Amino acid sequence: MQVSLTNRQQQILWATIRHYIATAEPVGSKALAAEYDLSVSPATIRSCMGFLEKSGLLYQPHTSAGRVPSDSGYRIYVDQLIKPSDALGRQVEHLLTDNLKSEDPSFEKLLRDAAQILAAVSGYIALITMPQTRTTRLRHLQLVQVEQGRVMLIVVTDSYETQSVLMELPQSKDEAQVDGSIVERELQILSNFLNSKLRERSLSELATLDWSELDREFARYADFLRTLLAEVTRRAKAPVPTPIMVRGISEVLRQPEFSELQQVKMLLHLLEEEQEQLWPVIFELPETLGSERRVTVRIGSENQLEPMRTCALVCATYRQGEQPVGSVGILGPTRMIYENAIALVETAADYLTDALSQPA
Repeated sequence: MQVSLTNRQQQILWATIRHYIATAEPVGSKALAAEYDLSVSPATIRSCMGFLEKSGLLYQPHTSAGRVPSDSGYRIYVDQLIKPSDALGRQVEHLLTDNLKSEDPSFEKLLRDAAQILAAVSGYIALITMPQTRTTRLRHLQLVQVEQGRVMLIVVTDSYETQSVLMELPQSKDEAQVDGSIVERELQILSNFLNSKLRERSLSELATLDWSELDREFARYADFLRTLLAEVTRRAKAPVPTPIMVRGISEVLRQPEFSELQQVKMLLHLLEEEQEQLWPVIFELPETLGSERRVTVRIGSENQLEPMRTCALVCATYRQGEQPVGSVGILGPTRMIYENAIALVETAADYLTDALSQPA
């Protein structure tokens, strides 16, 4: 549900969430009036909080209690009301650089130590996946017309595995006048274009093709090809999960959100015994999210795994060259200091990317 907020409503939502993050107690209008320079009366604050509650951004855990942010409220807070902490990012960059120097470090040890630093600085659980070592690369692509208006894309990988996708061709204004041989010739030209751009590249890079290079007469195929390659990527065999470094469990379990024993057991079981379920949640490739997004933030009910429904997960991938090979994550309660968590995973992902780019 889209909610349009005035500047004042945004300010009061920001203050409510900040206060709740700091205290873990339901927030009332008097507390906001006393602690934040909102330049409005408690009555005006109450009115705004009432609107935010009706909009689903706040709720009352008890009739006589103050308000608490909902997952939707946190979502607006993360997307619109905060920026990552540059100061903390610089601090962690110095910590990583100063503490992870070694004459002959293994990358696994570097990941363990980096996870320990992230957990200590954030006060939350740090999760870092080991890098992927197996990358499927493209050997050949071919577009074939199987019948009028339908085409199949055949993909051959470097291990000689094949994948195919069948889709409808985009309709031309003069479709009835288009000769089959012309379509075949166009498909061959498009196949040559795809091979020149994608041969020897990984399946995860399919979405990065620059469609502006298509000649004008083939521009009508651009959306079709983009959809076709996205479908190949979706069907591609998922990367093999790698071990996840987990640090900071003892610290985060002191948070009041984890006072329920059964919830703690479920979360610990997921972290320790079911990493194969956790891995694809942490290592989510950019093309499934939109390539412009560096950091993924999943809040409460946005998490698919039941033990994480009361948690927030903040992740960023680290790379080897242009290829995402692993991910850095921070897991904590939804009452998380998001601007810190975002800065931490961004900085750590950049650090690990740089470490992997160093000559052996």
